[in-house]
Amino acid sequence: MSALEIEVKFLVEDPADLQRRIAARGGRSAGRRFERNFRYDDAHGSLRKHQRLLRLREDPQVTLTYKAPAPEADQEFKVHQEVEVGVARREPMETILAALGYQRVQCYEKWRETFRLGTVDLCLDQLPLGDFLEIEGPRDAIRRAADHLELDWGRRILANYLAIFEALRRNHHLGFADLTFANFDGLTTDWRPSLRAFEGARRS
Repeated sequence: MSALEIEVKFLVEDPADLQRRIAARGGRSAGRRFERNFRYDDAHGSLRKHQRLLRLREDPQVTLTYKAPAPEADQEFKVHQEVEVGVARREPMETILAALGYQRVQCYEKWRETFRLGTVDLCLDQLPLGDFLEIEGPRDAIRRAADHLELDWGRRILANYLAIFEALRRNHHLGFADLTFANFDGLTTDWRPSLRAFEGARRS
């Protein structure tokens, strides 16, 4: 059975300062983990065309995730249907997906530290292109958490990381499709102006 996942993101300029503010509000860290995510699609890119995601995540546990648009549009929050299941190992699951017509089409990486604050999860994400805070939980609790952390609600981001990366890839003529630390190593571009274009609840 699918569940609704409700969230918003904020671009983070100073992760250490934000960590201190979260701790001051009583946020409890569940630790920091490295994530490697693999996105799958068929030969026609049907899932992406219909705003669906099929993903295997290693952190180091392996999780299979399917995401689809929510039944109703929401202008305040990023909302989608999500189904997740743990699997023992990635390679056998990839074999199953391939037999069903789904091949790996993209890899993306991040470091994530998750904090629990009341009824919301605060995910402090370090990606190759920048730092973000993702707040997930009930709508009213998300808004309260943003206010308590002195985040400007008008600068929230509703786009997902892959949409943000795709825009950077086009605008900066990047010659790679994977959002990995190795691909960004040595690049000296200031990505912040492009990232700020997604603030103000822009979706894509």
